Amino acid sequence: MSHIINANREFNQKALINMQGYHKLYRQSIEHPNEFWAEQAERLTWHRKWDQVQSVSFHKPISIQWFEGGMLNVSYNCIDRHLAKNAQKTAFLFESDSAEVPTRKITYQNLHDEVCKYANALKKSGVQKGDRVTIYMPMIPETTFAMLACTRIGAIHSVVFGGFSPDSIADRIKDCDSTWVITADEGLRGGKKIPLKANMDAALEKVSGVKKVFVVKHSGGPVHMKAERDFWMHQETENLSPQCDPVWMNAEDPLFILYTSGSTGKPKGVVHTTAGYLLWANMTFHYVFDHRPEDVFWCTADVGWVTGHSYVVYGSLSNAATSVMFEGIPNYPDHSRFWQIIDKNQVSIFYTAPTAIRALMREGDQWVKKTSRKSLRLLGSVGEPINPEAWLWYYNTVGDARCPIVDTWWQTETGGIMIAPLPGAFDLKPGSATLPFFGVYPSRSTCNRFNLREFFFFSFLIVIGTKLASQL
Repeated sequence: MSHIINANREFNQKALINMQGYHKLYRQSIEHPNEFWAEQAERLTWHRKWDQVQSVSFHKPISIQWFEGGMLNVSYNCIDRHLAKNAQKTAFLFESDSAEVPTRKITYQNLHDEVCKYANALKKSGVQKGDRVTIYMPMIPETTFAMLACTRIGAIHSVVFGGFSPDSIADRIKDCDSTWVITADEGLRGGKKIPLKANMDAALEKVSGVKKVFVVKHSGGPVHMKAERDFWMHQETENLSPQCDPVWMNAEDPLFILYTSGSTGKPKGVVHTTAGYLLWANMTFHYVFDHRPEDVFWCTADVGWVTGHSYVVYGSLSNAATSVMFEGIPNYPDHSRFWQIIDKNQVSIFYTAPTAIRALMREGDQWVKKTSRKSLRLLGSVGEPINPEAWLWYYNTVGDARCPIVDTWWQTETGGIMIAPLPGAFDLKPGSATLPFFGVYPSRSTCNRFNLREFFFFSFLIVIGTKLASQL
């Protein structure tokens, strides 16, 4: 299928950027990168401004430095700077695996207080700047508390997907030399309990060096607690202050380690640095999703993957967004679960994977049509190429042929979206991710192959944040 769907005229009139604006900013990002990134970096709050925007050499030895001399804190940018105007704005709407559990609302003030308590618990236990903290948690708000607590004190977090086995957990703890762990008693998924603490216990039998394990009580199920190693997080934070001064980080300080899926070999520990990653996540969230303050955004990804890092946590929070966080799966308790949550929370931007779209498409239109979905104004696709048939079903059945689809292409190593049709600026082609984002230059020789897996990109920002954990 090769037909083009014209951009929604009504959407275009209100969109943040049109095609003329895209071309202007794109040219500036390619032809005058220092000027462009200096302007965009003002989207963040800096403790100390940078001395120079970039110092990059691809000659051996390769040297890449961005915003050298600049200092900032990711937790501060995601929480504190919003409190003056948005302390009572909802940061997260948490939907449990069970449809019977009421929605849990967490304001930016709530988020600040919990993150600070977690940070103080980590500091009290001896966690310092540069220490590695492994997080093995379900999709619950406490997982974001743990991630942001690490960023607040300068610790490097390594989130491990909650579905991984003890062997996979042990490999990652060993590879990144982690000495601290945050986990939960159990996860809940499709009505079944996931034995997270038991899996972590089995993993820790295979590695040494972990000093302390913090356990979040989630399901309330019985777990083994090893004396002098395992501690309940709610007990550790009970009497701690909801205030914790952020540690100001250098722009190039490591922020987190995240392991690739291993689909093409042994999983690699990818390190993203502080300023470059945060700016890219912030910008792509703002422009690709046409984000506005009143939006309710829902990215269905798990924070165990890069999509969850960038568009559940850092990109959304740094834009003071309201996001849905969902613990469950799209077909439990029935195949209408996604669409029910959209109606319940008046979700306006929905971002999910083609795998989920195809699975729900196979179940028939009736599960979608029994819901309204009138709150939706933008749809997104992530994780793999989307076939035109699924794209058209998503557009026509889910979005009622009125919601643009941003088909995004990127990967763990880039940290954020590289190619996507900016809504309001581009016409849409089912199955095509269209044009590159600002600062991304696809080489002509590889473009001619029409194979995104073969693309080689120069990004004036993204390349700065990709290193291997073994190089730290």
